[in-house]
Amino acid sequence: MAEPHDPDGRNHTGRPRRRSAHRNRAPKVSASGVSETGVPESNPSDSRTPESGVSESEVLLFGGPLRYDMGWSQHQGAFLELNFRAMMRRLPSLLAVGFRLAWQADRRAARTVLAAEIGRGLAQAVSLLAVNAVLARLIADGPVEDRLRDAVPALVAVAVVMSLAALLRAASTYATGRLEPRVERVATEQYLECATAVELSAIEDHTFHKLLDTAKWGAQSARRMIMYSARVVNAAISLVAAAGVLTVLHPALLPLLVTMTLPSAWSALTIARRRYESFHVWVQHSRAGQLLARLLTEPESAPEIRVHGVGPFLLRHYRSMSETAEAEQARLARLAARTGLIAAVWTGLATVATYATLGLLLLAGAMALSVAATAVIAIRTGSASLNTLVLEVNSLHEEALFVGDMQRLYAEAAERAIPAGGDPLPEEPREIRLENVSFSYPGKEGRPALADVTLTVPLGKIVALVGENGSGKTTLVKLLAGLYAPDSGRILWDDVDAATVDRQQLAGRIAMVAQDFKRWPFTARVNVAVGRPSAPLTDERLASAVAEAGAQDVVADLPRGLDTLLARHFSGGHELSGGQWQRLGIARAAYRRGQVLIVDEPTAALDARAELEVFERIRALAGTGQTVVLITHRLASVRHADLVHVLDQGRLVESGSPDELLAKGGVYAELYALQADQFTAKVPAREAG
Repeated sequence: MAEPHDPDGRNHTGRPRRRSAHRNRAPKVSASGVSETGVPESNPSDSRTPESGVSESEVLLFGGPLRYDMGWSQHQGAFLELNFRAMMRRLPSLLAVGFRLAWQADRRAARTVLAAEIGRGLAQAVSLLAVNAVLARLIADGPVEDRLRDAVPALVAVAVVMSLAALLRAASTYATGRLEPRVERVATEQYLECATAVELSAIEDHTFHKLLDTAKWGAQSARRMIMYSARVVNAAISLVAAAGVLTVLHPALLPLLVTMTLPSAWSALTIARRRYESFHVWVQHSRAGQLLARLLTEPESAPEIRVHGVGPFLLRHYRSMSETAEAEQARLARLAARTGLIAAVWTGLATVATYATLGLLLLAGAMALSVAATAVIAIRTGSASLNTLVLEVNSLHEEALFVGDMQRLYAEAAERAIPAGGDPLPEEPREIRLENVSFSYPGKEGRPALADVTLTVPLGKIVALVGENGSGKTTLVKLLAGLYAPDSGRILWDDVDAATVDRQQLAGRIAMVAQDFKRWPFTARVNVAVGRPSAPLTDERLASAVAEAGAQDVVADLPRGLDTLLARHFSGGHELSGGQWQRLGIARAAYRRGQVLIVDEPTAALDARAELEVFERIRALAGTGQTVVLITHRLASVRHADLVHVLDQGRLVESGSPDELLAKGGVYAELYALQADQFTAKVPAREAG
């Protein structure tokens, strides 16, 4: 979906904008509000609410308007005060940011660009003086031959200076071409490093995610800052040269030069402020539109799109949201046209006044014809340089705003980073103990996910967590793995508080097979070895992990064995069934060789025979001293567990062995009986005929 902040039809990356498919024919809708595809229509007659500018698609699909309040953003202060004085005041710091990025990426190229652009600016100044000398000699009194002969040295100087400027331009172009991609890579690596080093709670926080959304453009902006910084240096030196010449020729010409260029500066700055502010307000709306487009093309949603006819439904809402974004673009374009018209009128009047002043000076005899000719060239050169300077500084300022987003991400990520260092864990702990642990997800009011839970996980045993959906089982194991910190209470490894330990060491003790574990679009080999990417990748360790998971048949059926690419949308890619993926996920956990193995619904995609084999292997892992924390809804599968903890609505309600809990007749026994009845209840006979 087109981004709404750029009225000239290009997004902030400079690439031509893709237009939305608003001309596609929508599916016909019946009077009942149901399309021919069978998909319900929220309002077939009108897709936008004119009063608020919010599309009904936003309300229906996402629950409300997708706008960010600029009050949250820190850009509403100094960063949006884009006036000429503020811009020039910030120019040194902007150039410093650009040079710092360049220096960090490639020092040699940075030095080359800086020297070449300064040299080009000085060459232009010398060229102006040489041209002035040429004109003075050509317009002087005397025979034409003598005037031409006298002008030759100045003409040679002009040619030499122009040749030197061309060489410097080539050097700058080459060095900039080397420098820009390196700057983007370094900035992107820093951005990704920040994204991966923060706590899970930060990634799940929508305000931090908004910062991630905006900061991701910072790397591209950092790349463009190099180009704009070079142009600014060149234009500034050229302007100083032209202004110096004009001041020498006549003091009245310099203010007129500035007056000619100020309108375009005001216009560019005003438009940039509106565009940048719009980008921040609409960034979430843009992300939602991209999500709709991705849903229409991703393999995971393709079957349901075709069976349920969801394609026209998503296309209609994509079109609705695109039209809402286009309305914002039209608003910006309308304001930009008005601002540009005012600036053009102002510039025209200033230009007339400038050349009228030159004419009056000539008529009054206050200026020689040769000086007037040089003044015209200097005015045109200075005007072009000042106009370039204003536009490039404006572009530099705008890109610096996005780089500023990236730098704010660095600061925010540093505050929310996973802490480094800490106390060591016991080498051979006997148990993990939760004491009065409570936890609530940020932004979720009402009942906490866990409330005052106290339980023990003895190491070297199979411990099952049982309960209905929403009882807090998955939350508990995430706390156990250090992904979240409890709001209150403690998690102890023997007597060492997990809140004070080295988080890397804690993570190294844990292996996890989540219910929705990541299916990496890489080879089968990597999908297993990613369980411990820091460990040497050896065939022996891979074979052992595959055998422990019982995944030998899965690997044997792959066209290229472990080297088979598990991504069907790539050439030569292969797709696995849910059960096969489950086995690879268990092999990944086995490859990790964690002290505690957390398994969340390990047999959800397996048949009865495969399920039995998996639990046999889980028991074998526990027999070697590994602790297994098992979450499952199939209570018959936990009959070999050493200890069962039963959770209900975030609270621990029962603990004991499976036999003890069955004999007790509590929640576990009730749930067990309900599942058993599904297999023992008599099936009603079909009516005859």
